[in-house]
Amino acid sequence: MVEANIHASCVTLNGQGVLLLGASGAGKSDLALRLIDDGATLVADDRTVLFTKKGVLHAKAPPSIRGLIELRGVGIVKFPVRLSTKIALVVRLGREGARLPAQRTWRPPLIVNAPPPQITLDARFASTPAKIRAALAAFSEGLFRDTFNTK
Repeated sequence: MVEANIHASCVTLNGQGVLLLGASGAGKSDLALRLIDDGATLVADDRTVLFTKKGVLHAKAPPSIRGLIELRGVGIVKFPVRLSTKIALVVRLGREGARLPAQRTWRPPLIVNAPPPQITLDARFASTPAKIRAALAAFSEGLFRDTFNTK
C-alpha cells in the first residue's frame, strides 16, 4: 500500500474526515481540540498518514502518536481515537480570502479518483468549527448556491 506521511491533523465528524493543513503554529491542534469538544473524534495530530482505498483518500495516525494530541500550554494528552477515516474535506489554515470563494479541490500527494474539496479558514475565529460543519454539510448535500438575492 502506498502511503504519504504529511504535516497535518485530522478528525472525523459524523463519519466524515476533515484534514487540517497549515504551517507550524497555525492552530491545527487547537482547532482539532475545538472540533473534538463539539463531538468530533481524533484521527491524527500533527502528522497524518494518507493512503488510498479503491482510489478514495483516507487518513490515519502514525502508530507512534496514535491517540495523542499536543495541547499547547497543557502537554501531550491521550484521547479516544478513530483508527482511520475517509477524507471528505480539507481545511487549509491561514488568512481567509474572498467572502464567496470559488470552489477548490485539494491535490493530495497520492493518486485519487476524486480529490476532496478544500477551503481556507482562519483557525483563530470562534466560528471556524461551525464553518467546518456547515461546509461538510454543503459539500455532501449539495447546498451551495450561485447567487444570493436579498430581494
